[in-house]
Amino acid sequence: PIVRGIEDTLGRADYTVILANTDNDEDKERTVLQALLSRSVDALILATAQRATSDTIRQLVDDGLPIVLVNRTMDDPQVSSITGDDRQGIRLAVEHLVALGHRRIAHVAGPQHVSTGLARYRGYLEAARQAGLEADPDLVVYADWFREEPGATAFRRLMGRDTGATAVVAANDLIALGCYDVLNERDLRVGTDFSVVGFNDMLFADKLCPPLTTIRIPHYEIGARAAGIVLEFVQGHRSDAVRVHLNAELIERASTGPPGRDSL
Repeated sequence: PIVRGIEDTLGRADYTVILANTDNDEDKERTVLQALLSRSVDALILATAQRATSDTIRQLVDDGLPIVLVNRTMDDPQVSSITGDDRQGIRLAVEHLVALGHRRIAHVAGPQHVSTGLARYRGYLEAARQAGLEADPDLVVYADWFREEPGATAFRRLMGRDTGATAVVAANDLIALGCYDVLNERDLRVGTDFSVVGFNDMLFADKLCPPLTTIRIPHYEIGARAAGIVLEFVQGHRSDAVRVHLNAELIERASTGPPGRDSL
């Protein structure tokens, strides 16, 4: 949906999108960027950035190439970005679980070297504090990446602790799916014995068993807004960097309910 938003917006302005995937590999990213620059692209929209400012991206910004990040931010204030509101989204997830009666809410965080992982982790801490929940570091584990198996690996570590957790907020839907795997291994029913909340509302999240309660961010709008800002740069209507956070929305499904079995 992000790519579709970019394509639709730029297509109406008679621009063509060249799409490249770097697999989050820094060497591959440098190679791809060099290839695109050799073809004199007008601008770059990136979804690969890490929090620490990339020297390559900093140099491109200094050289005057328009760059906008989607679903990521960087520590460098000169780089524009369009993201969902990660902190707001996690706050909605925690508030939803608290309203259901949960008091021991775990978090499987994403990698902290990317902005989405850090912002969602900070959002979890803020929401827990605002709800008056105990700040227990044993309730937090970190997945190596936003995928199912790293999520399962991290959640197994949490399940091995005496935490008393009855619910978990996952940093994204694939990590949540890893949580499903671990709960199924232990014959715990998702949504009945243990509640799970994801983040993103990925395709088919409503077809999981049970359907996943998650945080929806406006992916298409993120792409469209990023493309619109790129056009402003290219056409000379904007010169200053901009950071936009779009509202998130809780989508309640069957993976959450009141606390079930006593605890883990």
